[in-house]
Amino acid sequence: METTSRVPPDNALISRLLARRSVTSQSLSFPGPDSSQLCQILELASRVPDHGNLEPWRFIVLQGIEREQASHDLAEIYALEKLGMEPSRLARFKGIIARLFTYAPVVVLVVASPQQSTVATILEQHLSAGAVCMNLLTAVHALGFHGNWLSGWITSSAGARGYFRLHGEESFAGVIQIGTAAEIPHDRNRPDLNRIVTYWPG
Repeated sequence: METTSRVPPDNALISRLLARRSVTSQSLSFPGPDSSQLCQILELASRVPDHGNLEPWRFIVLQGIEREQASHDLAEIYALEKLGMEPSRLARFKGIIARLFTYAPVVVLVVASPQQSTVATILEQHLSAGAVCMNLLTAVHALGFHGNWLSGWITSSAGARGYFRLHGEESFAGVIQIGTAAEIPHDRNRPDLNRIVTYWPG
């Protein structure tokens, strides 16, 4: 039987992970990961708990001019879905959608693809897709880039689902924008472990 010994902690990696933070879309620009780096990011992202090996998620990658075209098309879909909105408000939010994919050089849509299974519940599969989003952000940071995880209108839009050809019970788990930040924001307040951790039975 093969034996293993405990791997010593990687203090540099721990420090890097403790420094991870999301940046705004407007802060992101070039350069983004090249094709090799992106493959590595996606490979790392997919190394998540997956009860039953169902792989209940997939990736849609947007790069280059396709980002602008998709943003424009989604803005038109948004306008059709929000016809009852007050015109000035509609114009403002349509403009936001029209720029959705234009900031970061690489955008990854993480699609949750749950399957009927006797092994893993639908909830477990959605949690696995959420883990993919977080792993993806961690991988982005580990490779020296910056990113964020967006949700919002696209995650509930029937038109967006149709545009990106989602099928069955698929939905968007997140929109991950990847690039290089012009400015790193100050860290936000982090949870107080004394408030959120209970050691059973208390």
